Amino acid sequence: MHFSIPETESRSGDSGGSAYVAYNIHVNGVLHCRLRKEYGANVLPAFPPKKLFSLTPAEVEQRREQLEKYMQAVRQDPLLGSSETFNSFLRRAQQETQQVPTEEVSLEVLLSNGQKVLVNVLTSDQTEDVLEAVAAKLDLPDDLIGYFSLFLVREKEDGTFSFVRKLQEFELPYVSVTSLRSQEYKIVLRKSYWDSAYDDDVMENRVGLNLLYAQTVSDIERGWILVTKEQHRQLKSLQEKVSKKEFLRLAQTLRHYGYLRFDACVADFPEKDCPVVVSAGNSELSLQLRLPGQQLREGSFRVTRMRCWRVTSSVPLPSGGTSSPGRGRGEVRLELAFEYLMSKDRLQWVTITSPQAIMMSICLQSMVDELMVKKSGGSIRKMLRRRVGGTLRRSDSQQAVKSPPLLESPDASREPTVKLSSKLSAVSLRGIGSPSTDASASDVHGNFAFEGIGDEDL
Repeated sequence: MHFSIPETESRSGDSGGSAYVAYNIHVNGVLHCRLRKEYGANVLPAFPPKKLFSLTPAEVEQRREQLEKYMQAVRQDPLLGSSETFNSFLRRAQQETQQVPTEEVSLEVLLSNGQKVLVNVLTSDQTEDVLEAVAAKLDLPDDLIGYFSLFLVREKEDGTFSFVRKLQEFELPYVSVTSLRSQEYKIVLRKSYWDSAYDDDVMENRVGLNLLYAQTVSDIERGWILVTKEQHRQLKSLQEKVSKKEFLRLAQTLRHYGYLRFDACVADFPEKDCPVVVSAGNSELSLQLRLPGQQLREGSFRVTRMRCWRVTSSVPLPSGGTSSPGRGRGEVRLELAFEYLMSKDRLQWVTITSPQAIMMSICLQSMVDELMVKKSGGSIRKMLRRRVGGTLRRSDSQQAVKSPPLLESPDASREPTVKLSSKLSAVSLRGIGSPSTDASASDVHGNFAFEGIGDEDL
């Protein structure tokens, strides 16, 4: 049985459309048997049973959907989803679908400041292989590689980047970016952690310091980090003195330092169809919004108060109201919904509609993972360690990280942002039902970092 899994989840252009790259995956039970042998039958989701007789078109479509749900359930399981057996299966499917032979190629990776790093890789190299090649080119130490990740982005007309997703271990970066057949898609290197306390580990090294510095300057220029005129003056003065560590220390105190900002979208907070700009960082989702007749405001949702979340997708039916078994894709609508503890004993669903909903979900999960490691007293160095037995291929030609230009004058058109009341229970919120009531439990991401609170904590 063949079916497709979309891996490039969104394309957030002006038209609001979505671009998909699908893998044709042949599932005949062999993968299930290998995983069962490795992890035991109790860990695996049930494999869809076969039928002895020929299937009708409707039954073929039903089985295809069952197999797709099985693959998604395996992928969402922390143990099974990180299995090399499963990931190698997906990588082969990606390479076979795009019919890309294994050969050596040059791949361009961008730094946050736009600097290009050209690395020689194999088309069959997985994400970690490419990340190691970039680190070798920049002379980034082996023990700092895990502090950075590769992201697939789309370059917009104004030169800014729209983040599509973090490249996962089950994919091949060269195939992922070239299969989109558009020059606007790029691969960008960016730090992969959220807690600024881990900056200290990276700043001990010259290359790590330069990468953080270049990213921070870029984020300030984009307006991702909120800076007052006085703070901007201080930062520029530190730049002129080439005081990179002091520059970063000051930047760490600024609102939205280290956050990742998404394109403008729509949420049902604090009212239906409210235009918002979402940013992720510091264990929270931040929503900047403007209510009629009011100035720009900001509301924050802490990850530790999200009981669970899910991403749902829907495809509008064609005219006539029926869909064919072939399921030709139209414009896909993606939503991130999370259940939030607004006050003691009162949970409420909040929904964000965005082509980048899957990327938002990935950010939430990585923040939860980081919080759990910290809560258990574990080491982020171990969490971010490279795979056992990996060999770092040092490049013959090193490339230095270029120092970014001095900060430009602050944009006078940027408005100050007023913080919404921290007592979210005082804000008028529209209640919504649990989204997609027909969704299975495997579609929900439970949050192990969820903490009950009392009214005095709000």
